[in-house]
Amino acid sequence: MKIQPFLAVLPLGLALSACATTSEMAAPPAEAPTARASLAAGDGSARGGATVTEAADGLHVLVKAQGLTPGLHAVHIHTTGTCTGPDFTSAGGHWNPTGRQHGKDNPQGQHMGDMPNMIAGSDGTGEMEYVVPGGKIMTGATPLLDTDGAAIVIHAKADDNMSDPAGNAGSRVACGVLAAG
Repeated sequence: MKIQPFLAVLPLGLALSACATTSEMAAPPAEAPTARASLAAGDGSARGGATVTEAADGLHVLVKAQGLTPGLHAVHIHTTGTCTGPDFTSAGGHWNPTGRQHGKDNPQGQHMGDMPNMIAGSDGTGEMEYVVPGGKIMTGATPLLDTDGAAIVIHAKADDNMSDPAGNAGSRVACGVLAAG
């Protein structure tokens, strides 16, 4: 009979000691490399922001936009870190260090800078998340932030996910230069 109370408390004691041991042994998470951009329209007005975070599976891209026309908008990573308005052609083409064709539906695609379309609601806001498989911010054979940098660009229309070089996405309506940190 005296053994039963001890057995009832034993699992609780083991659980508490496991928690203490786990928290003592857990190393603090390493700071993941990131890049950020403030998005602006051709007239300089704010259009949101973007964050790119490096992880084991690639680059995690989060774009939050405002002031867009309602509907679908292409969002791409462009190869040059320059956003000169009003047309943002200074950002160059899509980030394509592997020399592929454009679009997730292209049998020869896709650029590393190709991402899904973003939906802007009736209030002009939209959000898009995507993982660029195998991407690195500043290391590896094809870093995002190479000598001329990179930019996030939002286009006026949806990407058709097939047409090379830019998916018939229309004009560039917002742009932001990615910077480490």
